[in-house]
Amino acid sequence: MHKNVMVLGHKGMVGRAISRLLKHKKYNVMTADLDLRMQTSVFKMFAEKPDYVFICAAKVGGIMANKTFPADFLYDNAMIALNVLRLAHQAGIENVMFLGSSCIYPKMAPQPIKEEYLLTGLLEPTNEAYAIAKIAGIKMCEAYNKQYGRKYISVMPTNLYGVGDKYDLQNSHVLPALIRKAYEAKINGDDTMTVWGTGNAQREFLYVDDLAEACVHLMEIGYDGGLINIGTGQDVTIKELATLICKTVGFRGKLEFDATKPDGTPRKLLDVSKINELGWKARTSLADGVNETFKDFLRMHLMKGVT
Repeated sequence: MHKNVMVLGHKGMVGRAISRLLKHKKYNVMTADLDLRMQTSVFKMFAEKPDYVFICAAKVGGIMANKTFPADFLYDNAMIALNVLRLAHQAGIENVMFLGSSCIYPKMAPQPIKEEYLLTGLLEPTNEAYAIAKIAGIKMCEAYNKQYGRKYISVMPTNLYGVGDKYDLQNSHVLPALIRKAYEAKINGDDTMTVWGTGNAQREFLYVDDLAEACVHLMEIGYDGGLINIGTGQDVTIKELATLICKTVGFRGKLEFDATKPDGTPRKLLDVSKINELGWKARTSLADGVNETFKDFLRMHLMKGVT
């Protein structure tokens, strides 16, 4: 059993969820407020010799953010991954979990997407930079395992949402952005709400606390295999998602879809049979997860406003 567990990116949605669960399970959770792109800072951080490291830190955003800032997404995420993995190895840390993203898979990959489909086709152009950075992290994990016998693993979560999400209309992911749009449309008394894209794209959504349970489960069973997907195994269209969110928020107007905006990958559903066979399955329904996320949005809105 690992006693001292370091969570990098502990202030983000994923890092906070993993930290909450670890503390609930009585682990000693170690965190650090550092620029993980800087080698000197990271090297000093590992002087404490954690038993296990979760790399949750990343620069993240939705389609528009990825399209607008590709250089930042590529540089920041590649530097975080490569610095942390290299310096963890140099510090003699044997166990690291690197969190990637399902956008690493080819745009037109067969559905559901198996782990072995990585690098078998072209990436979705709107988030190619982010995906390349994450693929570099995956391959770095594999390289240290092969060359030095480390136990560095990569997990690929599907689209995440939940408590602690960001609700920025320009740069957030689709689900939190739709929650904010629906809420503002309701408050403003609007008759319609515009959704980017055709509404036909299909996406899988995983509640962040379910992801935390999956990650800690893999740590506790000592998983040291290859790349592994984490998801629900079910997807919905963006139109279905928007309809559910409007019902949850209480917006009764009409949905309009702006087909001039990109849909992104037509469908992105992960094959989760591998992690299911290891004893974990997602347990939060999309309806329940959206309801909890909307409550979180309202808390943030009432406390300090949403920006």
